[in-house]
Amino acid sequence: MILEPIIDLVAVCHKKGIENAILSPGSRCAPLTIAFARHKGIHTRTISDERSAGFIALGMAQQLEKPVALVCTSGSAAMNYFPAVAEAFFQEIPLLILTADRPPEWIDQYDGQTVYQHELYGKHVKKSFQFPDSFSSEDQVWHANRIINEAINLAQQCPAGPVHINIPLREPFYPLENEEISFPENPRIFNNPTGSINLSDEYLKKLKNRLSSFGKILIVPGQQRPNSEIQTILDELAKERKVVVVTDVISNLQSDHTINLHDHWLGNDQSVEDLKPELIITFGKSIISKSLKIFLRNSEASRWHIQSTGLGKDTFQRLTLILSTSPISFLNWLKENIPAQDEQFFLNWTVLEQKTQKSLPEVFKSVDFGEYPALEFILQKIPSSSKIHLANSMTVRYANFLGKRTQEIICNRGTSGIDGSNSTAVGCTFTTKETVSLITGDMAFFYDRNAFWHNYTMPNLRIILLNNHAGGIFRLIDGPSKQPELQEFFETKQNLSAQFLAQEYGFHYVKVVDNEELESAMTDFYSPSIHPKILEVETSSEKNASILRFIKSKIKENIAS
Repeated sequence: MILEPIIDLVAVCHKKGIENAILSPGSRCAPLTIAFARHKGIHTRTISDERSAGFIALGMAQQLEKPVALVCTSGSAAMNYFPAVAEAFFQEIPLLILTADRPPEWIDQYDGQTVYQHELYGKHVKKSFQFPDSFSSEDQVWHANRIINEAINLAQQCPAGPVHINIPLREPFYPLENEEISFPENPRIFNNPTGSINLSDEYLKKLKNRLSSFGKILIVPGQQRPNSEIQTILDELAKERKVVVVTDVISNLQSDHTINLHDHWLGNDQSVEDLKPELIITFGKSIISKSLKIFLRNSEASRWHIQSTGLGKDTFQRLTLILSTSPISFLNWLKENIPAQDEQFFLNWTVLEQKTQKSLPEVFKSVDFGEYPALEFILQKIPSSSKIHLANSMTVRYANFLGKRTQEIICNRGTSGIDGSNSTAVGCTFTTKETVSLITGDMAFFYDRNAFWHNYTMPNLRIILLNNHAGGIFRLIDGPSKQPELQEFFETKQNLSAQFLAQEYGFHYVKVVDNEELESAMTDFYSPSIHPKILEVETSSEKNASILRFIKSKIKENIAS
């Protein structure tokens, strides 16, 4: 039989809006697995590799903006969730992690599949809960119900994030043959509603006085989902030359009115002084550009950070004020109260942006085939409705160099690792009928190949694999690029091809090695298909590094002329 509190746990999940669960096979977790699988209101999927399962759930929760349940058996299975848990924590993505465990008397007794699971994820979850290990009293049943309610509330409470419930289970794990499970229609639930936070009128009066002393204002949004309301306000501010808005590709707030190509020229000594702001206004999470980070840290400007939780993230070491409100609320207020601004400051930024925008297409015409120019061509062909998942290392940096994107851009920049890029994109395909485009390097792609090891269709998945048979980013970092150990210990050269993976999983596959093949391959790459498609762009790491350096030097020359 399955314990009633486990059945109630699943019923509470459904009642509180959890509609998806990712399960990994195991015996200790059988009561949880069976309860989730038999609940008609929860869509369950089985992913055998827990490391992939964690990122698939993350990719789903990221899009759904509500918790996805993760269920695994005891022992090292729970440890394999850790990379995805950490990513979810720093990206503020809600996950409900349910790990089955041995009862406490059998921990560290040479029994199979036992590790110390209580508080396994440490500071990388919002909270860890320990489920009761028996239910002999009504208080223990009440406690179990309270835990699941609190955990789901906390996962969704701003800032959202992962929560962990460790669940000790004793045998028997399985119901009797033909035994039915009956879920309560109205399990006991309690919610924790949260409303928007607004700054008081008195505080805004004081803020307006402080704002009056700034004539050079820079707005820098960090990583976030697309938001048309925020985009409209930022564009209005920029069009009226009231502020300069600098956007990375992962901000999902790029437009014709924002500064998108700053990575090509920020850091050039001759331009720095003319670009320095007096006030930096930020919201959202991380940015990609290292040159932008360094520039802001050296700017001597004040920084106001909009964060509804009131928690400060002093990324640029310039933090002077935390605004405990929403970006929309503050930006609307700013639009009405911003003082007259230095128009020359605005022009200093926009002239550089316009010069780069004009120069970039011509420079690409003068270079040979490589992953950077190939990606520049590919990005023009991706449908505007597609969601684009970018792997870390050079892929996301190339995209940032290439400027404005109209598609939603998704990248695991919470921990910025290469692990889980494939799986996160797979999770995204489970939430939408639109095309999902995964653009990845070879190291990230082959590292996470188990993302495709399951029985679910993904006809909307398109994979662009930039395969230079090495970790090419290390040729562009001064330290490793000058060392004799570069190829073996940093680049880690490999000869893998996606062709065999495509054959194994039944994906459509094409490899290109020059511009003509690339143009031909892209003509029907996004045509409808019942199977995912892989486009493998094969290049040389050495040549890619040379192309990037050439493009950067030519852009610098053209801007200076």
